Amino acid sequence: MGSNGYGQLYSTRIDMPAETRSQVIATLNQTLASTLDLKTQVKQAHWNVKGMDFYQLHELFDEMASELEEYVDMVAERVTALGGLALGTARIAATQSELPEYLFDILDGKDHITALADRYAIYAKSLRENIDKTDDLGDADTADLYTEISRAIDKRLWFLEAHLQTEVEIVPVNGSTRKTAAKTVAKAAKTDTKTTTKTTADKAKKPKAK
Repeated sequence: MGSNGYGQLYSTRIDMPAETRSQVIATLNQTLASTLDLKTQVKQAHWNVKGMDFYQLHELFDEMASELEEYVDMVAERVTALGGLALGTARIAATQSELPEYLFDILDGKDHITALADRYAIYAKSLRENIDKTDDLGDADTADLYTEISRAIDKRLWFLEAHLQTEVEIVPVNGSTRKTAAKTVAKAAKTDTKTTTKTTADKAKKPKAK
């Protein structure tokens, strides 16, 4: 049993080098801290949201917090399965989390949604990075765990952002700019008009059958 910098590393029959396990455990404990922090921030929003959409958001935030609690267990248990010590106290989460502190001066539902969407985006980015990191370390199982959580977090981020998306944003496609895209649409419309006009003219010129 040796130290991995985050706690104690116990022997295990899992066929993975101790050094690899140490690195994966460190990554998982970082994720554990951020997941715990995110869960408490979602609960903060759940308790304090106000406004016309109170009940809907109160229920949504509680559902999201419960989901994160499941991920806390999944991540912590993977740490211990690899022979590590899961570091999941509130104090550790506060010092190790990658997320910014939650805002305490907001009440309106939209402001809470925005604050949570910002934090879910940070968390989602970290999960994707850790998919690659653990896969590169040769731990496909932990990479798969990260993939499972990442997929669900992206879906939750979609739920949050759907409340904020009120207009269509035209973005560059295949290297074309907004202006180019607009020109393409205008050109297509012009072509359709010419085609329609030509077809109508051809019909007018066609002799009537006797």
